[in-house]
Amino acid sequence: MSEHSYTYQDVIRFWRQQNIKTAEDYQRILSSFKVLFSYHSGTIENDRITYGDTREIFENGMVTSYTGDLLTLFEIQNMKDCYEYVIEQAAKHSPLTEKMICRIHKLLTKGTYDERRYVVNGERPGEYKKHDYVTGKYETGSLTEDVAEEMYELVQEINSVSLEDPEYIMTMAAYAHNVIEHIHPFADGNGRVGRMAADYLLLIHDLPPLIIFDEDQKLYYEALEAFDLYDDLHPTIELFRYEMEKTWRNHIIKEKDEKKKRKYGLADYL
Repeated sequence: MSEHSYTYQDVIRFWRQQNIKTAEDYQRILSSFKVLFSYHSGTIENDRITYGDTREIFENGMVTSYTGDLLTLFEIQNMKDCYEYVIEQAAKHSPLTEKMICRIHKLLTKGTYDERRYVVNGERPGEYKKHDYVTGKYETGSLTEDVAEEMYELVQEINSVSLEDPEYIMTMAAYAHNVIEHIHPFADGNGRVGRMAADYLLLIHDLPPLIIFDEDQKLYYEALEAFDLYDDLHPTIELFRYEMEKTWRNHIIKEKDEKKKRKYGLADYL
């Protein structure tokens, strides 16, 4: 099988063969993933985030020779803190709740709200928005008075079905992501919350999480727009499949190479 022939079904088989049970298992297999996820997810909204700074914070808890702004530094550290929380909850198979979504938001945005949101509008990380915000070319998100009810309905809908088929799980993750983006429940950070929530749903249903890569932003925004304008979820589902393949392809290749070396010996392999 060539490098380019792996499908997302192959990725799912690879993931489920890892027999992930504990937080330690998640930490092992997601050690490099969480750095890449955080970098690419962060750069969608903040192009000042760099891979080098992200890796330093995840691996060392600090950066050296940093010359950027404090907001960017907070956002990277927040991604690290949030991913540790998500892994902890995934190991427990905790259902996605409103409380968890708000906790994810608080972890992702603490210390990053600007003066207008925090002082003038009285908004806080981890709390639903108190004012309306433009979310797209034709959208402002749900009305503030409707956010709590719509988020409650979304969570109830997600948790009301028992899913086994990977196709349905992928659909559910894409749906949850897009509805969160459509509701736009928070004053800021909705994209990061939506991407983290989608990956969390994949994890607790024994599917591998995925990265929306920085270079695929155009495809990502087109998928969001298709849902906003036409209630069309298919572009997001197709994007998720594509990104899942892209995220894990090298891991599958590396594992196959290592198995080949162990079976035949390095001399035979070379």
